Amino acid sequence: MMRIALAGQPNSGKSTLFNQVAGYRQITSNFPGKTVQYFSSKVSIAGEVVELVDLPGTYSLTSSDEAELEARNYILSGEAEVIINVMDATILGRSLEFTLQLMQLGKPLVICLNMMDETEHKGLKISVKKLSELLGVPVVPTVASQGKGVLDLFLIALNVAKDLSVATPRPPRFSSNVEDAISSVMKILPKKTKLASVDKKLLAVKLLERDEFIWDKFRDDSEFMERLGAITSRLEAYRGMTSDLVIHCERHAIAMAWFEEVVTVTQAKIGIAHKIDEVMMHPYLGYAVAAGVLYLFFQFVFTIGTGSAEPLMTAFNEYIVVPVDNLLGRDTLLGALTNGFLQGIAGGLTVNLPYVLPLLIGLAILEDIGYLPRAAFMLDTFMHKIGLHGKAIFPLLLGYGCSVPAIMATRIMESRRDRIITTMLVLLIPCSGRIIVIIGLVGLYIGMNAAFAILALDILAIVAVGFVLSRLMPEVTPGLILEIPDLRRPVPKIVLQKTWLRLKEFLIIAWPILLVSSVFLSLLDFYGLSNIFNSLLTPLTSNLLGLPPPVGVPLVLSILRKELALIMLSEALGTWNLSLKLTHAQMLTFAVFTTFFVPCFTSIGMIVKELGWRTAIQAVLLTLLLAILLATMTRFLTTLILV
Repeated sequence: MMRIALAGQPNSGKSTLFNQVAGYRQITSNFPGKTVQYFSSKVSIAGEVVELVDLPGTYSLTSSDEAELEARNYILSGEAEVIINVMDATILGRSLEFTLQLMQLGKPLVICLNMMDETEHKGLKISVKKLSELLGVPVVPTVASQGKGVLDLFLIALNVAKDLSVATPRPPRFSSNVEDAISSVMKILPKKTKLASVDKKLLAVKLLERDEFIWDKFRDDSEFMERLGAITSRLEAYRGMTSDLVIHCERHAIAMAWFEEVVTVTQAKIGIAHKIDEVMMHPYLGYAVAAGVLYLFFQFVFTIGTGSAEPLMTAFNEYIVVPVDNLLGRDTLLGALTNGFLQGIAGGLTVNLPYVLPLLIGLAILEDIGYLPRAAFMLDTFMHKIGLHGKAIFPLLLGYGCSVPAIMATRIMESRRDRIITTMLVLLIPCSGRIIVIIGLVGLYIGMNAAFAILALDILAIVAVGFVLSRLMPEVTPGLILEIPDLRRPVPKIVLQKTWLRLKEFLIIAWPILLVSSVFLSLLDFYGLSNIFNSLLTPLTSNLLGLPPPVGVPLVLSILRKELALIMLSEALGTWNLSLKLTHAQMLTFAVFTTFFVPCFTSIGMIVKELGWRTAIQAVLLTLLLAILLATMTRFLTTLILV
């Protein structure tokens, strides 16, 4: 089967292009022997089925970042017949530097000049024909978010795959002294190398760039490394800079020369988006905007969730649960199993789904607008206050969706120390499951101000824990280099597709667990085992936290998935109207414990995979102690305040 790989810099619209073609029907895979993920999908183009591979975004074929490194290795492997280089047309000069590196591979290449609709607003007019002539490969203008040019792009890529000679790029020549150094390295390359499939000129360039991955393949050959050192020394003496910097400067100069040849610069149109961006990125107003966005986001989730949950719950109980209970009863094994199954369906339909759906829609909108990188930029200075790299913002923001991908995202951190601290803080971020508990319990029965108080407490706890951990594990962390994409209007089709993609995870993974867990709880009740389990937890639930004894099972077993907490709580207390069984103080205590205790078993497994058992055990103990401490404080403070 033909393979077409999408390669490009972050924020170039590569994933949008992939999803336009794959229709969000994708397979998530790991690179061989790695935990770094990429997406692939079989798609039909002009009646032919090809495999489309969406590689992680990368700025360079030389990188220390693991995701970028694996993307580079895949490109070098030659597994794809054609590479589509997705470029952000609004930053063509910078994008061309990566294109130059791809051209040096000598592999069939098609250029996707994306976001062409935005170039006019920036005052750029690009000659697509002239750019194609310069590069020697097809260049296709697209607007991936609207599907414009996408069909033409893949039809051309398919034709290139059939006739590889039509799109083999002509890499430009460097200056004479650099070309001499490249030729000298090519002459001394061993006849047998571990990279026999890689073009010799590319190998020579990467060696002059001091690419660690390439160098490691030759380190054992002391004679070659000595001769290579002599060549690089001559080049460095001639140019007055390190050989890797020489190559970078040459590539930058070529890219800028091409940019000037194909682009006509006119007066940029400063629209309302620019003015909004100035406020969002303002050194003071930006924080107020961030707080407002967060408030509106949760208010959106709360309004839709509470508005739809109660009527759904009432209708489901009245027309399904009660008639089945009357027919089968609960004193038989069949009745208990049926009731547990129905309660699982009811929980997913009337408790989780009303909150999960608006939550996912809101996240998709923020992502599509381009606000998340802006929030990361604004919070970079704040992260350094607690001794962390600015890159830690990305895993923490992901944590509001799900802790598992957030833990995986800590791979972008260079040091193990930063990864451990960031992972610990990710566990304290309220994921979508815990947000459902906060809004569906505290927000619904007490009010959104109380729900926001828990979110504020969570932020304070993250700051305190981060401050303490960074002092216990001192290390100087560098600043954040971050590209901020333009603000864009959210595309309804893409927002809905992203929402459906993530909602499928809940329907396929979380809901079956809800059903099994609900049936399990019914069996515990049927055989009288839940009372034994609850009695063992009485020192924690009743004595320390002041909660009713039946709360023990949902409090601890919510570790299966946090979405289960409200369902198990309702079943344990025998009512969906929790205000009949719990005081406001008890609701707050339960929500605080659930918020700070380890998110789920899956997150623990991911920590084991990423950082080892020792770190995983430490994470569980940290979250347990913090949950007990803060829930106990909440019990006594709220009891005094709410008397």
